[in-house]
Amino acid sequence: MQRFKDKVVVVTGGGGGIGGATCRRFATEAAQVAVFDLDLDAAERVAEAVRAAGGRAQAFHCDITARDSVNAAVASAQQALGPIDVLVNNAGWDVFKPFTKTEPSQWDKLIAINLTGALHMHHAVLPAMVQRKQGRIVNIASDAARVGSSGEAVYAACKGGLVSFSKTIAREHARHGITVNVVCPGPTDTALFADYKEGAGNPEKLMEAFTRSIPLGRIGQPDDLPGAVLFFASDDAAFVTGQVLSVSGGLTMNG
Repeated sequence: MQRFKDKVVVVTGGGGGIGGATCRRFATEAAQVAVFDLDLDAAERVAEAVRAAGGRAQAFHCDITARDSVNAAVASAQQALGPIDVLVNNAGWDVFKPFTKTEPSQWDKLIAINLTGALHMHHAVLPAMVQRKQGRIVNIASDAARVGSSGEAVYAACKGGLVSFSKTIAREHARHGITVNVVCPGPTDTALFADYKEGAGNPEKLMEAFTRSIPLGRIGQPDDLPGAVLFFASDDAAFVTGQVLSVSGGLTMNG
């Protein structure tokens, strides 16, 4: 399939597990992929892998917590690849502690990366989408936003805020032909989840508990997520906006 032939797709956190898998999947469907990441080396590795497989991708340094960095990355991507058709806000970070053991400095970082960063990206990309009267935005939240998650209070609050923000932006920009939807991963085998397991003190026991609690019987893998992301970004979802989809093996089942 070539659902995204010549479309320009920006993926934040594109150098990571879910972000990298998403970049690679878009590239297989003929997109031009802009791999945004704070870690430019990681972004370059993903872009190089895409190109080695015959796809098109370019890496861009982007600190989503800093508006000047966001503006520069968006401008560079537009200059190199053209107008942005799809924005995937995937970048995230977490600290795994009971809320009373966290510090305000950690809250500030969590909010800056998981909520304000996405606001920066929307604010930088939306005006051109509005002018062109077309665009797709897919925000990666978390099932923690839908049901809560012990040890992730501020992260869950940020992701819950992102869900609410997405619904509002979907309403504000529906008349401009722009759709905004949310994908909520459950436990997924990424570097972030590895940190979560270590913070729990007994990683093997935690893995067993998660596996037992997931109806499909396993922890998610990064490649489990892109299918949902690409659906929301495609013309197949042209009449879908303001929606939230969990990709969690059935761990959460929300109507």
